[in-house]
Amino acid sequence: MPEWKETVNLPRTGFPMKANLQTAEPEALARWDAMNLYGQIREKRRGAPKFIFHDGPPYANAQIHLGTALNKILKDIVIKSRTMAGFDVPYTPGYDCHGLPIELKVDRELGPKKRGMSISDLRRACREYAGRYINVMTAEFKRLMVFGDWDHYYLTMNPRYQADITRALGKFVEQKLVYKGKKPVHWCIHCRTALAEAEVEYADHSSPSIYVEFPINPEGAGELATRVPALAGRDVSALIWTTTPWTIPSNLAIAFHPEFDYAAYDVDGRAVIVAEQLAETVSKAVERPFGEPIARMKGEQLEGIRFTHPLYDRDSIGVLADYVTLEQGTGAVHTAPGHGADDFLTGKKYGLDIYAPVDAGGHFLETVGLFGGQRVFDANPKVEEALAARGHLWHREAFEHQYPHCWRCHNPVIFLATSQWFVRLDGDPAITGADGKTRTLREAAQHSIDHEVKWIPAWGRDRIFNMVSNRPDWCISRQRAWGVPIPAVDCVACGEAILTSALIDRAAAVFEQYNADAWYERPIEEFLPEGFTCPSCGGSAFERERDILDVWFDSGSSHEAVLARTPELGWPADLYLEGSDQHRGWFQSSLLVALATRGRPPFREVLTHGFLIDLEGRKMSKSVGNAISPQEVIKESGAEIIRLWVASTEFTEELRVSKEILTRVVDLYRKLRNTCRILVANLYDFDPATDSVPLGQLDAIDRFALARFADAANRTCAGYDAYDFSTASQTLSMLATVDLSAFYVDVTKDRMYTLGARSHERRSTQTAMYLMCDGLARLIAPILPVTADDLWRNMPGQRSASVHLEEFPKVDHLLAPDLVAKWDRLMQVRETVNAALEEKRKDKVIGNSLGASVTLSASGPIAALLEQNRDYLPMLFIVSDLTLNFGSADGPDDIRVDVDKARGVKCGRCWRFVPSVRSEPDWSGICDRCVDALAEPVNS
Repeated sequence: MPEWKETVNLPRTGFPMKANLQTAEPEALARWDAMNLYGQIREKRRGAPKFIFHDGPPYANAQIHLGTALNKILKDIVIKSRTMAGFDVPYTPGYDCHGLPIELKVDRELGPKKRGMSISDLRRACREYAGRYINVMTAEFKRLMVFGDWDHYYLTMNPRYQADITRALGKFVEQKLVYKGKKPVHWCIHCRTALAEAEVEYADHSSPSIYVEFPINPEGAGELATRVPALAGRDVSALIWTTTPWTIPSNLAIAFHPEFDYAAYDVDGRAVIVAEQLAETVSKAVERPFGEPIARMKGEQLEGIRFTHPLYDRDSIGVLADYVTLEQGTGAVHTAPGHGADDFLTGKKYGLDIYAPVDAGGHFLETVGLFGGQRVFDANPKVEEALAARGHLWHREAFEHQYPHCWRCHNPVIFLATSQWFVRLDGDPAITGADGKTRTLREAAQHSIDHEVKWIPAWGRDRIFNMVSNRPDWCISRQRAWGVPIPAVDCVACGEAILTSALIDRAAAVFEQYNADAWYERPIEEFLPEGFTCPSCGGSAFERERDILDVWFDSGSSHEAVLARTPELGWPADLYLEGSDQHRGWFQSSLLVALATRGRPPFREVLTHGFLIDLEGRKMSKSVGNAISPQEVIKESGAEIIRLWVASTEFTEELRVSKEILTRVVDLYRKLRNTCRILVANLYDFDPATDSVPLGQLDAIDRFALARFADAANRTCAGYDAYDFSTASQTLSMLATVDLSAFYVDVTKDRMYTLGARSHERRSTQTAMYLMCDGLARLIAPILPVTADDLWRNMPGQRSASVHLEEFPKVDHLLAPDLVAKWDRLMQVRETVNAALEEKRKDKVIGNSLGASVTLSASGPIAALLEQNRDYLPMLFIVSDLTLNFGSADGPDDIRVDVDKARGVKCGRCWRFVPSVRSEPDWSGICDRCVDALAEPVNS
């Protein structure tokens, strides 16, 4: 008797079940490199509509981490999906090379050797360090299957880029938006430099909270008595609250709100002034009873009243300020103009000295009595001791709050008034927009945010709008070495700081020729226009300044240095994509630079992603011990697992990740792969050029499967188009695991394996499987580029060298809503039958479903539908025998299912139960249908 199992059309393919991505991915990368795949893609898309994507440059100072991988993969999915949607999407990756993180790393590497090095030597060491990690990161990005022009990435440290940064600065100068002034800025005493708003992060911090008494001086007492007679002859003082005791030595004023009600309370014989609404709270905090008010007054009555500094022989003047609140404290605000933004503005209003006696390292100057030479944070307890010794410290406790920290070294920062270069956001209108209206830089930014940019998700608009609305002027100078120098000069004769368009133009030309090291190496005369003199005193001798530009200005100029400079790109970009922290960073600096250079934003859409957290909601961090290395994931599972995790997660929110989550992604990948594999394996003897069945001649089951596929394909493409990659990936997953694997592949096994190899039924199903396999390869390509390409290469028929040269499938002609509606109703009947079969299986009446005989008794409209599709029902239910009984066609649908053990004998080839099998030696034990099938040669 023949071995009938050897006569069935079992699937076969070179597309392996086990992915071995750790090996397959490097092999694919080598193949793509050898064939210049990216170059072929560029050539294939030449002339297509452009989609301009601009890469925010990652910082070139370390191996990539999982957050970096997330960012780059999202960008790559955008680029691949837009390319396969028919756009020409050139991608020029870039690297941010300047800045303090690299300079500090180089400092540590050099050690004592640095002391003997010039600034130029240090800059060369920084450039070498950045270059080292550019090579490392480029290799790691390629390993993630990120396509791009990796032979021509842009670097912020390249001479031409440095020149373009300088020219962008020149546009600000031309419009009189740049000034030098002494203002309080965030200052890191560890990094010894000013910080931009985007370089400050807030973290939990414990500060000393103190209540300090400021006695009134005799002159102030007399003036106050004329305004508030009830205080005549009283020993008056004001009580302030602060969490920065070290700023008390710099106090020059006490701020009161002009409209608040204040009162003086008898405390230990003194009339102490606080906001009346806060008196009870303050009394409890300082643990001293406050009686009934001795006198009441409005805040405006305290303006100009002189109090005595609690430590030094000088006055502290009463001033008025609207920023005083009744949320905490005493309603009387300690004011040090050199150490706070509001304090500074108040100081300027009242003509106070912008007093900030602290050096770059955070030490009090030696001229500061009691605390000279002490580091400010170390001085906190010393200030408290001095106040207590003089009887002016009323209370002290620890105060837990969010405090600004340096995002580089993660140490607390201070506010320090220093001489810096600033870009003004307010003042005279200077920016003329596309609508012809001229606005201040802040107003122009607000207008662009609201009217010229689409923010995805929508809450990004509120985030950046509020940040732009509330930010101070942009401090663009840094006191470091590794960056683009601000080409300003100081007049030797009068000390005037000078920064003009002419100076900038000369510097940009020199930087483009030599690189920005030239500022420290070449004669100053090369940077001075002919006949250049000081506009203040006419002097002709100058010294160059040493500050560099804020690195956010560097990266914020990338649209000028890259988009405007690269012919195959163009200005502006269609899309910027970065983490949500870039609303205060790169998005904002890019917007401000673009408004100064071109009067409109550099992007049409801005898409943001969240950050990585673990299952407990904690930020992923090496220090916490919950970080997951992408290199380890690649080693264990392959880079496509990271890509699938990225695509299947709602990335606009915080992204949870753990080893358990990645294990589930591996399982999802296997299901997707297995579905692709069974589809292509069923095509081993199918030639689409000769074996395809016309669409109109396909069997209903195959036409239904194609219609469901088409709907899923359209939803997937819509997901890609809307940057909703989780919907795209989940749609593909459901299509593969539910519509195809659990249903279509399952119900068509009988016809695929046991019918004649060239039978209409088998060719009809193969045609559908071919179209779906071809479409799936295209649809998964942006997410799983290696798997898609391997699937593509194992498919039959003439095709291009890579799926990445193709476009998404065009499937509208496959949609069949009326057919789908009918078959969806049949699928509901199938669920009812499957439930009945499962009950009999549990009762051990049957084994698998082919051992069952089903009787369907139906009435209502469903009866006609079942009759119309009678021939498909055994296949749909995967049973050997089916009997239909029909009742009335009127009334609602009603179905009853009866399941019995199948009658007859089991065919040794197709395993169906049939009335009889053949007994001839050549056909012994098989049914007539199988005999007919074997009349055709078995495909090999």
